[in-house]
Amino acid sequence: MSLKNKLNRLKPHLSAGGTSEKNFIPPQSASIEVPFKEKWEQANVFPYYFDENYCLIREVTYPLSHQHGHYCFRDFLAAVDIWNNQPVNHPLSAEGHQADELFFFDTETTGLGGGVGNTIFLLGYASISGDSLVLRQHILPNPGAEVPLYQSFLEKINYKTLVTYNGKSFDWPQVKTRHTLVREHVPKLPQFGHFDLFHAARRLWKHKLERLKLAVVEKEVLGVERVDDIPGFLAPMIYFDFIESKQPDGMMGILKHNEIDILSLVTLYTHITFQLCGVDIDQTRSESFEVGRWFAALGERNQAEKVLSKLVNGSDMTSYQAKFSLALQRKKEKDWVKAMELYSDVTDSGDTRLMLEACLELAKIHEHRIKDYELAIDYCQKAIMLVSRSEQTAVISGQCSLEQLQFRLQRLERKMEK
Repeated sequence: MSLKNKLNRLKPHLSAGGTSEKNFIPPQSASIEVPFKEKWEQANVFPYYFDENYCLIREVTYPLSHQHGHYCFRDFLAAVDIWNNQPVNHPLSAEGHQADELFFFDTETTGLGGGVGNTIFLLGYASISGDSLVLRQHILPNPGAEVPLYQSFLEKINYKTLVTYNGKSFDWPQVKTRHTLVREHVPKLPQFGHFDLFHAARRLWKHKLERLKLAVVEKEVLGVERVDDIPGFLAPMIYFDFIESKQPDGMMGILKHNEIDILSLVTLYTHITFQLCGVDIDQTRSESFEVGRWFAALGERNQAEKVLSKLVNGSDMTSYQAKFSLALQRKKEKDWVKAMELYSDVTDSGDTRLMLEACLELAKIHEHRIKDYELAIDYCQKAIMLVSRSEQTAVISGQCSLEQLQFRLQRLERKMEK
C-alpha cells in the first residue's frame, strides 16, 4: 500500500471535531495500465481496481440443464433436497442448507508446499444463483496485487459451506496463510463449514482406483472427459511465464483447467450424495459396502445395518465383508448369538485375512462369553493353521501373530484342564 493511501486511512483517527474524511480514496483506473486488456476482455476477463493496483476476474454462467459428466447441475439441487428430506446423519449432509449456500472452491498455486513461500495466483469458485450456476475466477496479475485479489474475493462472500477436494489440508489453509499477509487491508475471512470430498472419494473408491487425483475420479467415476487439458503440475511454470511476458494465452488454459475442477466438484458432490442416500441405481455392491462401513464407523448403526443387510445374501466377497461388519456391530450390541452366526459364515469366505479375523473373534466370544473352551480351542487352532499357511505375517490389531495365538491356545488348554 502506498504511503499516501496509508495516510488517508489514518485521517479519520487524527481529525478532531471536523468533518470525517473517507477511509479510502479509490484510485483512478485510467492511470493503471493493464497489459493486453483487450485480449483479456475478449475472454470475458475484466480488471478489478483497488488500492492503486488491480486483479483480474472472469465470470462464466451455466444453465442448470448443463451436463457435466453423468449429471446436470439441476441434479445438485435434487441432492440438497434429499439431505433435507431424508433423515440421514452424515458429515457431508447438506441438511439445513439451501443449494445456493454451498460454495465449490479450488485454487491454483505456485507450488504444492505450505507456508508463505507458496502463492495463490487463482481463486476459483462456483455457486447456484437463481436458475444458473455462476463460476468466478480471481487472477493475481502480479505478486504485488494480493490486496485487490482478496478484496475482490471477500467483499461479497455470503456462503455457508465450502466444498473442496483436499481443501481442508491444502487450499483453505493456504488461503488463511496468504490472507494473514494482507489482513489489515481486506475483509476478514468468514467462518465456513467445510465438505472435503477427497476423504469421501478415498473411502468409496480406494480399492477401485490406483490414484485418487480429481482428474482420475472424474474419468473413472463421474464420466468427465477432459480435452486438451493443461496438467496441473505445469500451472506454476505457465504462471511464472505469464508474470514475465504478460501474455494471457497460457493463463487461458489454466483458467479452463480450474473451471473443470470446480464444475467436477458439483458433479462429485451430487454423485456422492446419491451413493450415500441409496438413490444411485448404478451403485455397485462394493460401493454399497463402503457406504455401509462408513456409516458404521460414524456410529450410525441403523443406517449401516440398513445398507449392509442388503448385501449379505450371496457368496461373493462383498457378501462376506458385509457379514463381518454386521457381526462386529452385533458384538458391540452384545448379541453374541447373532455375532457368532455371522462370524461363522465368514470363516468359509476363502479370504485368509477375513477368515483369520473371524476365527479370532469366535475364539474370544466362546472363551469369554459362552465359556465353551472346546470350541474356543477349535477356532484358535484354525487361526494358527491359517497363519502358518499364509505367506505373509498376519497381524490383526496386535493379537494374531503366531506367537500370540499359541499363547492363547495354551491358556485355553489350561482352562480346559480345570
